[in-house]
Amino acid sequence: MPAVRSAGVLLYRVTAEGGVEVLLGHMGGPFWARKDQGAWSVPKGEHGPGEEPLEVARREFAEELGSPVPAQELLDLGELRVTSGKLLTVFAARGDLDATACVSNTFDLEWPPRSGRVQQFPEIDRAAWLTIEQARVALVRGQVPFLDRLLARIAPS
Repeated sequence: MPAVRSAGVLLYRVTAEGGVEVLLGHMGGPFWARKDQGAWSVPKGEHGPGEEPLEVARREFAEELGSPVPAQELLDLGELRVTSGKLLTVFAARGDLDATACVSNTFDLEWPPRSGRVQQFPEIDRAAWLTIEQARVALVRGQVPFLDRLLARIAPS
């Protein structure tokens, strides 16, 4: 059985002091509601075998944050097998977005479990700009290497 594939966009900006910040989404739903460390993610989503990862990454960014990627040029940060076992491809884009204005699409979940009651939850319940150091703690573990790949790609030569 082929691996499940996902693709996403890691939006970044450079601060006036020369630091780098990334825009991450806090995963929605009851499982993540009271968690912060390791509960943030690059906006991403699954794709089928016939879909182009870059197109999927742009689509999922728009669905999860309610806005298109605010950049035309994207850097390919490659692919990793993340802790869930999925293969995740991430592209980086330099741009800015109002994190407080982000509105995510939703998913249905029976909650509480075995209650027969289906509720809707946002895929991302909030977004925030984090420094690279903050992002290392906030991100789900399997996505952290993409921060190093980003820094390597944007480092001045």
